[in-house]
Amino acid sequence: MTAVTALTGSLLDQKPRVAPPLDIDFRPAALAERAYLTHVRNSGSEAVLEVALERHSGQVARARTEISTLADDAAVTQRYVERWLKFLLWQHGAWRVFAAGPNSVIHSLMGAYAPGGLRQFDAEFMSSVYRAPFEIVAVDREQLPEASRAARRASRSLSGCRIGFDAGGSDRKVAALIDGVQVFASEEVWHPKLQSDPRYHFDGIMHSIAQARAHLPRLDALGVSSAGIYIDNETRVASLFRQVPPELFDKHIRRIYLDVGAALGVPVEVANDGDVAALAGAMALDDQPVLGLALGTSLAAGYIDAEGSIAGGLNELAFAPLDYADHAPIDEWSGDQGVGVSYLSQDAAIRLAAPAGIELPPDLSPARKLTELQRHFAAGHLGARAVFETLGVYLGYALLGMASYYPLKHVLLMGRVLSGTSGDLMLSMAERVLLEEAPELATRLHLRLPDEFTRRVGQSVAAASLVQL
Repeated sequence: MTAVTALTGSLLDQKPRVAPPLDIDFRPAALAERAYLTHVRNSGSEAVLEVALERHSGQVARARTEISTLADDAAVTQRYVERWLKFLLWQHGAWRVFAAGPNSVIHSLMGAYAPGGLRQFDAEFMSSVYRAPFEIVAVDREQLPEASRAARRASRSLSGCRIGFDAGGSDRKVAALIDGVQVFASEEVWHPKLQSDPRYHFDGIMHSIAQARAHLPRLDALGVSSAGIYIDNETRVASLFRQVPPELFDKHIRRIYLDVGAALGVPVEVANDGDVAALAGAMALDDQPVLGLALGTSLAAGYIDAEGSIAGGLNELAFAPLDYADHAPIDEWSGDQGVGVSYLSQDAAIRLAAPAGIELPPDLSPARKLTELQRHFAAGHLGARAVFETLGVYLGYALLGMASYYPLKHVLLMGRVLSGTSGDLMLSMAERVLLEEAPELATRLHLRLPDEFTRRVGQSVAAASLVQL
């Protein structure tokens, strides 16, 4: 399986009930998967594919799906299982996948993730995260390892003298707390994605923390929210540090937050910023589970489960499948078609400007281009309205698909793409999609925009609660 099979006219080619006005070719993954599974159950020729995804510390996530054994369905089945496994990988993460089911289907997945295969990028990315060669292993069903996880129960305790630090791509935030009372907070601009010197990053982090520490009689714990993938408090992959050369990354960046904690003489806990944003939402709502989605430069995500724990998955939904259309946009980094970042980000809004009849000045930054689109919307431009209606439809179908993989109750929606009245329109369009396609889901799923506290410093305060004293 080295190329995407054209599926126009197949049962995966499902038109949405709520059509995005600027994308008539959109074929939601959620509808394709629903149609495929319905077909399988009606065919009387079904089999079961089960997988166990192993990640660090022996953690294992299990999943199963029904698949068709009909020869006429072979191409569609291969496409379905390739998309299904890809979503699971970017949801949970894994360096090894055990698979039990029909040999032909498992071998097609092995080919996709082999060097030169369709999913080579995904395999190499997982290898870099878990520092082990990625592999798919065919086993008998009874040999599948049992599900196991080392979920980190966020203490939510703010006792003692704590600092919460939040590292983003354009600013860093810090909060100092004494027994849960915030005594200091600040926000400073920085440009980590442009800096190759590890000292820039270390000094910037320490500068913010020193400001906060000056307002505390002592320091008991440091909690960190940081963009990127972190395992055992170590940096594995993070766009914040992408300019740092590999040899310097391993020496100075991999353990940067542990080094900061050692310099301060306090325990430190690090979590992905998406997970901490979801934690901030769970703390504000006093309820869970919470899926956090941030639509900005990319699509960031985080998840707090029904027990209030950070489950340790990747939640990198920027790479998760969202559209099955043959001519879906291609993500320039992964080289894949129809993935989340191409639909739920500022680049998605910019892509829609041309079909909306809006010419954006080419010399503007992506953030400024988004602001220009939002300005057009506020001025009543019909093309700009179509842009945000389309983004809202994308969001609705994305949530419909995510509900098949995550237990959902609350969805916290963040990011500059959702700001202002155009964000309100996106929210209403997403709610319309859910009502049209899955009314039972619409009645139990609560879509929420963050309050001002959560938006400004909630993440740094939530980060401060990560450490269990």
